Amino acid sequence: MKAMGRISNFATTTFALWVILFAILSFIMPQGFAWIAPHVSLLLGIIMFSMGLTLTVNDFKGVFLAPKIVLIGVAAQYTIMPLTAFALAKAFNLPPEIAAGVILVGCCPGGTSSNVMTFMAKGNTALSVTITAVSTLLAPILTPSLTFLLASQWLSVSFMDMFVSIIKVVLIPIILGIIIRMLFTKAVEKSTPVLPLISVIGIIGVASAVVAVNKDSIVTSGLLIFAVVVLHNLIGYFIGFLAAKLFKLNFKDVKAVSIEVGMQNSGLAASLGLAHFTAVAAVPGAIFSVWHNISGPLLANYWGKRDKDDEVDHKAA
Repeated sequence: MKAMGRISNFATTTFALWVILFAILSFIMPQGFAWIAPHVSLLLGIIMFSMGLTLTVNDFKGVFLAPKIVLIGVAAQYTIMPLTAFALAKAFNLPPEIAAGVILVGCCPGGTSSNVMTFMAKGNTALSVTITAVSTLLAPILTPSLTFLLASQWLSVSFMDMFVSIIKVVLIPIILGIIIRMLFTKAVEKSTPVLPLISVIGIIGVASAVVAVNKDSIVTSGLLIFAVVVLHNLIGYFIGFLAAKLFKLNFKDVKAVSIEVGMQNSGLAASLGLAHFTAVAAVPGAIFSVWHNISGPLLANYWGKRDKDDEVDHKAA
């Protein structure tokens, strides 16, 4: 188990490299990865189940200990990213399928990788975990509602179909994971170090499948989608940072909210795009998976190094 833990840790710390590598491989050899596409929802369910296994009742205590801060984080998550996505779709006059995919990314909850990035940035990791958990539990209602509100002018959106999908691939697996952890705490805790590896493999599988089935679309629109995804992510960090500052949160909380807002559950976006729109609508989610696992570590390392430098300066003084 220790060996698997080390492999899991290595895979997590080099996540961005693996995502890029397999994205390139699936682009070059799409026939080798296209078979994964019909199983994307299953992969996402496994990822969410793994997330549930890592959650405890303590992860939700933050809602009661600091409800205002959690509310600020969740509200920022479900306003900044959806509205930014809508604005970018309008500004770039995106084709309908791509516009819907970008908005879908914006309407999804925060991703679990944001918790790792917040830890690396020396931010409030407990707050990040709580915001991720709460925003994910709210996803069955808020994600289809916001997608319907913002994307209907481009493509037909079925609230109920999307609601049922999110219940199946997000809520049920997470709840099952939480229950199994409560029933078999010791056994689950022993396997906890391996769980990130499962998420890494799952997200790589989702991203590779989407790239494989959309090779032609990526050739024609890849640069445009990449530009929009990068702007979406960076604007999310920036406005999330400003919003947290506006509410006078301390810097650890500011870092948590900023990262939480900027990093999305892009695997869910890709899965929903494949299931409810077209294969092209899943591309923004797949590219977001690649990009935010590059930008997230860069931002986290910058903030983490800044904290270390401040500590050194403080000791010297």
